[in-house]
Amino acid sequence: MTMADLLARHARTRPDEPALADPRTARSYAEVDDRVSRLAGGLADRGVARGDRVAVLGLNSVELVEAYLAVLRRGAICVPLNFRLTAGEIGYQLADCGATAVVCDEAFAATVADARADTPAVRAVLVIGADTEGLPPVEDRWDDDASDDEAAYIMYTSGTTGRPKGAVLTHRNLLLHAFSQITHLGITSEDRVWLSGAPLFHIAGLAGMVPSLISGGRTIVPPSGGFDPVETVALLERERVSSCFFVPAQWQAICAVPDLASRDLSALRRISWGAAPASTTLIRTMIDTFPQASVVTAFGQTECSPVTCTLRGEDAIRKIGSIGTPMVNVEVRVVDEDMADVRPGDVGEIVYRGPTVMRGYWNRPEETAEAFRGGWFHSGDLVREDPDGFLYVVDRKKDMVISGGENVYCAEVENVLAGHPKVADVALIGVPDERWGETPLAVVVPADPGDPPTLDEITEYCADRLARYKRPTRVEVVAELPRNPSGKVLKTTLRSAYGAAQPA
Repeated sequence: MTMADLLARHARTRPDEPALADPRTARSYAEVDDRVSRLAGGLADRGVARGDRVAVLGLNSVELVEAYLAVLRRGAICVPLNFRLTAGEIGYQLADCGATAVVCDEAFAATVADARADTPAVRAVLVIGADTEGLPPVEDRWDDDASDDEAAYIMYTSGTTGRPKGAVLTHRNLLLHAFSQITHLGITSEDRVWLSGAPLFHIAGLAGMVPSLISGGRTIVPPSGGFDPVETVALLERERVSSCFFVPAQWQAICAVPDLASRDLSALRRISWGAAPASTTLIRTMIDTFPQASVVTAFGQTECSPVTCTLRGEDAIRKIGSIGTPMVNVEVRVVDEDMADVRPGDVGEIVYRGPTVMRGYWNRPEETAEAFRGGWFHSGDLVREDPDGFLYVVDRKKDMVISGGENVYCAEVENVLAGHPKVADVALIGVPDERWGETPLAVVVPADPGDPPTLDEITEYCADRLARYKRPTRVEVVAELPRNPSGKVLKTTLRSAYGAAQPA
């Protein structure tokens, strides 16, 4: 069973029921299935074969979901691209995965043209609308015997090397992740209308749709761009949304909408948050603001499809601050550096095993072997377990900043900044930000102490090298970076000096 199979089944059994909607349009299961089949045929006509990689770049829309499903129906591997990336960053990912085709919004056609200049493997580009509307009916233009253990998506996620790696997720990974959520959270037929505040290129936005697809529910696709809490509340009310996901910064803005108490949000049964840390104050506010809804904490990472642990609504107050317990189908250990289990209450790395864990990193055998050393996937997250088996995060992944729910990996940004002619040495940390939770701060050792780089110069240098959310919002100039005897930068010292949050 694949996700494209699920769509076809619902098109046969509930053809006229609503499947997808965005602010511009709404489509039934039969309509979506027909359009997906036509686009799959269009990909076939352009030489896309089973197992080929097809990158998809666009703003949130019904058509973007259809493009994802069409790639899967063709038997190819879908590679969602972050629309905030520069042409150079997109070009790297196209080359790394060996994409043979790209489906993109018209707004990004020029960016894709620039990105593919150095990626000759990309043979075709289909522009959503211009090239995807009016495709002829097709039959047997795709492989309908695809196995669920075949790759479905390559989701790019960065690491401490500074270069993004493609996490290979299979159909089985994502479907069993969805079944695990359905079982673990008690999702029923009443949870039929889903909305995610995460962009569709993000694993939270992509995987969040799958339980709704399994149950034959309706997925509401909010627009991309600047988050508007007032419009979001209106959308939740108008569409009678029953389950939704937002990052903490979005929930904070939603809870602050002035007339929220007068809006009819009675359909909300489950509200979830994740992707960035949330304060206990915000969680209590969510619980008080939506007393009819179960408040769920979701914790995990892209490589695990993504959720590994959840704190269910009934435990939200009793275990506030916890990430909860492992989901069904997720086996967890808390280990030391020698892979020995730590004692309950002690801090160790949380490692995973199970059918929701990725196959590996695309064409990265060494990184894959390192991630799965000892037979378990190493998360890089440090946790402790309480006497009741509930887990608490005490530190985040190494050298990572989470800004507005987006992961900013310090090594990647540091590698770019190190190329600036005025920078001799640099370290990146996250500092508190009222709107985004935290933003990147660059601590710079100047090449010429008498002429250090300014924030404007750094910003201009990053303009065509880094996505906007990765760029430093502050620059601090120092004579030297603090280092330990082995030469490693002491980021704990930097966090203390510049008011960043320290590990618990």
